[in-house]
Amino acid sequence: MLTIRFTRPEKKNALTLSMYRTMADALEAARDDDSVRAVVIEGEPGVFTAGNDIADFLEGAPAPGVAINDWPPFRFMEALSAFDKPVVAAVTGVAVGIGVTMLLHCDLVYIADDARLASPFVALGLVPEFASSLLLPQGELHAELMRTVGMAGAGSVNGRVGCSRDRLDLLDPRDRSAR
Repeated sequence: MLTIRFTRPEKKNALTLSMYRTMADALEAARDDDSVRAVVIEGEPGVFTAGNDIADFLEGAPAPGVAINDWPPFRFMEALSAFDKPVVAAVTGVAVGIGVTMLLHCDLVYIADDARLASPFVALGLVPEFASSLLLPQGELHAELMRTVGMAGAGSVNGRVGCSRDRLDLLDPRDRSAR
């Protein structure tokens, strides 16, 4: 099993280009490694990820006319969305922006009672990335997102992403014996 853990708690696990590069490399290697049968993505206890580190993201944005395929966030999301082994996410605390988008490309998502999901793209005048505007309404994560941002009446629709609040307390990243 490969575990990808966001460990930047002082910045609420905001993702940098270096982190994206490392995660893309890890997924690409795991794809071809028969000993890796599944991937778990998690943050530090109490925070999954606050999304992109905006300063780092803007500083490292590809120049106009440069192919985006090699840009670390694109490489990571491409590797994740095309990954052909089970990917499980364990979410505690906040998951914002790309932190929610990546959940849509996982096979199973465990969400703790303290989790708060936010997809602020429209409010920020941005276009949602990596098919999130298509995938979000199709899966159970839609109902969870609506619940955590306080929108009542959202229904659950069966989709690619399974969503569960059960037993996440057993997935404390500090206690490997619980896995």
